[in-house]
Amino acid sequence: MVSDGSPELVLKRRPFGSWLLGPADQSPQRLRYRLHLLMTGSSVITNFGGAVVVYVLTMYVLPGPAHSGRLKLVDWVVIPSYFVIAVAVGCVWSNRLTRRVTRWVDEERPATRKEQIATLQLPLRLTLIEVALWLLAVVFFSSLVLWLQPENLLRVAVTMFDGMIVTCSVSYLLTEFALRPVAARALADSAPPRRLLAAGLKARTLFFWAVGSGVPIAGLMLAAVLALIEQNVSPTRLSAMILALGLVALLNGWLLTMLSAKSVVAPVRSVRNALTLIGDGQLNVRIPVFDGTELGSLQAGFNRMADGLRERERIRDVFGRYVGPEVVHEALNSDRLGGEERFAAVLFVDLVGSTELAAERPPVEVVQLLNRFFTIVVDEVDRQGGFVNKFAGDAALAIFGAPAELPDAAGSALRAGRALARRLADELPEATAGIGVTAGVVVAGTVGDVRRHEYTVIGDPVNEAARLSELAKTLPSHLIASMTAVSESAPTEATHWHPGDQLTVRGRPHPTHLALPH
Repeated sequence: MVSDGSPELVLKRRPFGSWLLGPADQSPQRLRYRLHLLMTGSSVITNFGGAVVVYVLTMYVLPGPAHSGRLKLVDWVVIPSYFVIAVAVGCVWSNRLTRRVTRWVDEERPATRKEQIATLQLPLRLTLIEVALWLLAVVFFSSLVLWLQPENLLRVAVTMFDGMIVTCSVSYLLTEFALRPVAARALADSAPPRRLLAAGLKARTLFFWAVGSGVPIAGLMLAAVLALIEQNVSPTRLSAMILALGLVALLNGWLLTMLSAKSVVAPVRSVRNALTLIGDGQLNVRIPVFDGTELGSLQAGFNRMADGLRERERIRDVFGRYVGPEVVHEALNSDRLGGEERFAAVLFVDLVGSTELAAERPPVEVVQLLNRFFTIVVDEVDRQGGFVNKFAGDAALAIFGAPAELPDAAGSALRAGRALARRLADELPEATAGIGVTAGVVVAGTVGDVRRHEYTVIGDPVNEAARLSELAKTLPSHLIASMTAVSESAPTEATHWHPGDQLTVRGRPHPTHLALPH
């Protein structure tokens, strides 16, 4: 069964893979506040951690001459001052750029194609701001060291450059994480632009692999070079240096790998969870598209697939309302024209005096009356396992035993006729109807043209049921059947009927042995 209601987001509590990012329907003001907090916090923590690691490696791990007195002033005054100023400038610069690029969020309108591209490129542009500040630090502090203690230049410059690469890589992943809700609103369920897919998942994976493995190896190589230059590094110091660098390399590699893996797992997991709901029959699902790589195309493709399934199920449901679920199954599993002979029971019901009703009542009342009449007919036919094959004005033709077989087709039709007569008398006293029931061999199948066809039954029992319904209009019970149907029904149903006269109805060469309800 398809769940009712409009499409809903998968994992409402964590539509973007983390509770930190909030719900998908949060207000622009709340989204702006959350984004500002996440970006500022991650920037301060990441850069502080990177600066501490660079300082510790330079001062206590890598071999080299001890800092002079003037360099200690740099350590305790210049470095903290630069860090505070750089972080403040970076946060202000980044937030202004973010607000300018995502202005469409505050305006509560869809993003244009140009704004989509700018939003998806925002993590890279924000990372370049940090790269610029780190490069400025490399140049500034390298110049200071060259002036104050030239022998420490190589150690300081290379260590800061490696720290810049790792820190900015981590910052890129965290910024991309924080911007997922904005990216989802920018894409609005559409796939990422093609120009962004060129540097997609493969290129990003290779880059972070290179950073996670290449930078630590470069640090070990730098330690070896410095040890060769110093010529007086003891085995104990060398061992401690390698252990410290190895620990830093493991932590950096683990952090980059974890963040990179999470950026891949989040969109894949959203699709997986949505597929689980689809498999359970809940087609009203939709996931936010927040990734700018091929994974975003995967998310958008899932939404298109879900839209197609919903449309197909809607068509199937509407189709089933016209022809019945059994006919829908037959039509979906076979597109051949033709039919087959099979035993089936036929019930025909026709209103009495419909012409007079249409002349005496307003059209709206006539339609309402017909809808109430057909509601009762469909209820009782469905309850007995049959299906209403067609409505013809104020009449209805119901089939039992085709296209789905019934163990007691004749008995089901007779029970439906008796129940229908009772309900029409109780619930629709202002209109009476004649009900005719019979059974026999019919040709059941699809007729028409390959471009348009329908499932129907053809044969003498159909004509006989229609004639019996005309005859039933003249009887007090308004219900009549053929003894053929009674004899083919189960004994529990046959006891409710007794034989009547034989009568040759119009259009049939042989007489019909009538049966009347007790």
